[in-house]
Amino acid sequence: MKHRKAGRSAAGLRIGVIAAKFNQQVTNKLLNACVDMLTIYGVRKENTNVVRVPGAFEIPLVARAMAKSGRFDAVICLGAVIRGDTPHFEYISAEVSRGIGQAALDTDVPIIFGVLTTETVAQAIERADPKRFNRGGESAKSAIEMVKVMREVKIVGQNSDAGRSAGSRPAARRLAN
Repeated sequence: MKHRKAGRSAAGLRIGVIAAKFNQQVTNKLLNACVDMLTIYGVRKENTNVVRVPGAFEIPLVARAMAKSGRFDAVICLGAVIRGDTPHFEYISAEVSRGIGQAALDTDVPIIFGVLTTETVAQAIERADPKRFNRGGESAKSAIEMVKVMREVKIVGQNSDAGRSAGSRPAARRLAN
């Protein structure tokens, strides 16, 4: 079994970042920490495209469009959904999660879920704080790592496909049929 470790150098990567405007005191911290971390790992500012959307609910549509554009190696989604007195929190959290996951599956582009879902504003601020949980910076690191993982998976897949004759199928498929 071969185990490969993906490095974190991000030189040459093109990253799309989507940040919700709603709960801006939190999302601004997430965004700043994310962009700072991308820069630390070598992503050039001109290779980072930041798009602001009204709220978390709008993130999946833009994430899918950015991923499908072919312009980005990864897309990072940043937002904050904070529980209130109504069931709105559950609806938004569920749809944002589902939409971001579906966009990644539809496009095969790493789309990182950096949307905070917290009980209180204080929890959200704590998680967005670069000196505490730093979820914005962690989202940037996840994006870099996932680009490298996906590239590795594609290389391994190409190498294993090269040894197969035309018309042969992987063993798992043969057994299933």
